[in-house]
Amino acid sequence: MADLENAAWPLGERSFGAIVVTNYLHRPLFPRIVAAIAGNGVLIYETFAAGNERFGKPSNPDFLLRPGELLDVVAGKFRVIAYEDLQIGEPKPAMVQRICAMRSGAGP
Repeated sequence: MADLENAAWPLGERSFGAIVVTNYLHRPLFPRIVAAIAGNGVLIYETFAAGNERFGKPSNPDFLLRPGELLDVVAGKFRVIAYEDLQIGEPKPAMVQRICAMRSGAGP
């Protein structure tokens, strides 16, 4: 197990063909996550978005994606395959953002 928020980045300069992040948001890690995706690699990211405070936790804006935030994270570096910013009903009502994006070319 690694402490991604308070310790050194545990992955060094390694790169990966895919990274999947779900239900987690620590904005300072965005550059590290993006840099760790190899050329032609894929990022799949889904977490809670603004508006989720209507349904419960998380409700703190620090832990909710702003409108279009995931698009901004990949802008100019990735080709967006799919993106959603919507309300879901299952497993419980929530506001989420989802993105599937592919890095073009040789990498970071």
